[in-house]
Amino acid sequence: MRFIRTVLFSFSERFTRKNRARLREPSRLREPFAAFKVAISAMRRLFCSLFALLLSFGSVLAQNDASLPPGVKHSATRSADGFDMPVGKPNAEGYYRSRGLIIGRHMGDDWNGNGGGNTDLGAPVYSTAHGLVVYARDARMGWGKTVIVRHVYWEGGKWNYADSLYTHLHQIFVREGQQVIRGQLLGSIGTNRGMYTAHLHFEIRKNLRIGINQGSYRKDLSNYYRPYEFILGRRNLSGGNRRVQVPINTFQLQARVVDEMGKSNSRPDSKTPRRRSDFRVDRFGDPLR
Repeated sequence: MRFIRTVLFSFSERFTRKNRARLREPSRLREPFAAFKVAISAMRRLFCSLFALLLSFGSVLAQNDASLPPGVKHSATRSADGFDMPVGKPNAEGYYRSRGLIIGRHMGDDWNGNGGGNTDLGAPVYSTAHGLVVYARDARMGWGKTVIVRHVYWEGGKWNYADSLYTHLHQIFVREGQQVIRGQLLGSIGTNRGMYTAHLHFEIRKNLRIGINQGSYRKDLSNYYRPYEFILGRRNLSGGNRRVQVPINTFQLQARVVDEMGKSNSRPDSKTPRRRSDFRVDRFGDPLR
């Protein structure tokens, strides 16, 4: 409230200084209602400017913060002006979806190159929209090298958040905290150390708390979007390219940081328990031990 009062006071002072001389000008006062017209025009500009300002700073109210963990911080990013496919940008040219979202089992889309097999190994993976990189690490297990980008977009008269996840990568080319734009290179398609045939596993999430801890949350549409349908319905959006605040540190980071060339350059999180490396993976869900 203090911020809003300060903004209103500032705009009112600007209005008074800018229009004092015009209101006192005799030639304008001879015209009926001239002063009133000047005041209405100035107030219209005032409220338009105030609305734009509040729109830029109002993203903290985008979602119910009660759904986020306590102590969440915020960081600025560019709002999305639309969403594209994460491969073969912008329309997935040269790729097909080998598997879509299956509720309770497989919470995203698998993208493969038309050539099949490992013909798409090392192919580029792109950010689906403007956003902020909140995760860029080797998550090990069934994930492998993973990037998560946080997006904010204007829809339904309010700001909305979504996380896009790109995993099983061969290389990562971005770092946590980095701003990315729609269509920017994030990494390359991989096999998660030979665990799978080369493909991109791609998710779009409603719930910002999931991170790589998928087993802690319900695998249904209360926490996830259907990625392909989500993108098709939001190819172009209003309210894009604004500086908007998004929540960060909403999930635990439990992996090793990788550099631009996809090599590990830090130790695992000391809080993460050591796990055996000999395990198999269910393609539809979490690692099976």
